[in-house]
Amino acid sequence: MFLRGVGRASNRTMSAAKRAQAISRHMASTSTVPTTATLPDDAPVVFKSEGSVRQYILNRPAKYNALNGQMLNILRPYVEQWASSELGKVLVGTGVGKAFCAGGDVVGVVEASTDESTRQHAIDFFRREFELDYILATLPKPYIVVMDGVTMGGGVGLASHAPFRIATENTVFAMPETKIGYAPDVGASHFLSRTDGELGTYMALTCAQLKGRAVFEHGFATHYVPSRRIPAILERLASIDDPTMAQIDSLIEESYSEKEPDEPTSRYVGKLRTALDVAFRHSSIEKILKNLESIAKDHDDVDVRKWAVETIEELNHRSPTSLVVALTAIRRGKSMSLKEALQMELNFATAYCNGASSDFATGVTSVLLKKEKTRPEWSPSTIAELNVPEVVEKFFMKYSPAQQTAPELTVPSTYGSMSPVARHPMQFALPSEEEIRQMVVGSHGQSGATTVTTDEVVEKFSQLRRGKGGVREKVLEVLGRKCVEVGEGKGDEKWLQWVH
Repeated sequence: MFLRGVGRASNRTMSAAKRAQAISRHMASTSTVPTTATLPDDAPVVFKSEGSVRQYILNRPAKYNALNGQMLNILRPYVEQWASSELGKVLVGTGVGKAFCAGGDVVGVVEASTDESTRQHAIDFFRREFELDYILATLPKPYIVVMDGVTMGGGVGLASHAPFRIATENTVFAMPETKIGYAPDVGASHFLSRTDGELGTYMALTCAQLKGRAVFEHGFATHYVPSRRIPAILERLASIDDPTMAQIDSLIEESYSEKEPDEPTSRYVGKLRTALDVAFRHSSIEKILKNLESIAKDHDDVDVRKWAVETIEELNHRSPTSLVVALTAIRRGKSMSLKEALQMELNFATAYCNGASSDFATGVTSVLLKKEKTRPEWSPSTIAELNVPEVVEKFFMKYSPAQQTAPELTVPSTYGSMSPVARHPMQFALPSEEEIRQMVVGSHGQSGATTVTTDEVVEKFSQLRRGKGGVREKVLEVLGRKCVEVGEGKGDEKWLQWVH
């Protein structure tokens, strides 16, 4: 199962009182974490040291490495100790089996939140998860995540703020929370709001998946490498005493694999991508749906019309309340720091745990426990029935540390701000649409001219990214969608004009 939570209560026949006690112990355990040397091979997280590399390995393959309380208890102290150690120079995150990490234990969270005596433990799970995400985002040393397999929900939180994020042909990337009556968290309101155009908004609302190379092409990974080459990369990395960020980038890039002729291309390009950005630019679900209906009816491309119809169906299948929470968070998160965004997400997670909407419990029960294929019985059932201002008040105003109704994220003072190493998680990724726009209009620091040709823009970014694989394809796709060629350029070429 690829949603945020895949755990289950182990004994369905236990009494309510005993189950509450079991959940409490499971969610809130603060017992001493075993040292790396004493962790058994079947521990949910294991560690490996080789040369300058320290590697954590998520080790719950039967649960697609979904995070639970025990894993958080093991990971955080290890990461904090590693950050202050002089021995390990690079941290690498990987997973065993078919996933890096498929999410978090939302089944346990929902079960804990339904009982007042254990509700705080459910909220505390989110707090500890988000704090770990922030610590990983602000590490003072290089951090690499290998997303070789399913990477969703909580797994995205572990990965998306890292300066090096490797996708493989096995990567399946998504934030599928609205399927279970919840909303994207783990910093999603920060990173999804900063993706090219409105792709992040679309993914947050529809739970759309990106697979393989598309994860790299759309900026969610910084590198694309065939899975079979990962062990060799880590072995070579371990042989470097104190690798620089540039050395790590170059080492990973050497294993880049060019696209095969028969390899699938992302559907979110060209006319469909333009339609997506137009439809999802709005800040209300009603306007998004109205725009999609217009595209489904009037667009001149049959594939785009089909996509619009499918997207309307997907949105109508999601929790209306969750759609509003997700869209509000994405719009607000665009102007927030990562820590502010995580705090906002902890506030609305607290609201969910306190019953601000019954859809979270309904969705987890229907989708994860009963595995039903039909639409869950959301309440309210439709967008039209929602009182949007009331939803916004309940999820974004009622619960906060200032009102002492939600916990405050707490991290060591050494993690007070983004480190020079990790403050720009896109520095080794393909150029963004905004960066390409700046080059075209002459506002980029390296533009050097107010008029440029297509070849000149491609060459500029090839130089800036030191010949990085995939740059030419990304730049040409954006220019073809966002620009027109006008006037006379050098020879028979024409100048680019940004028109969108």
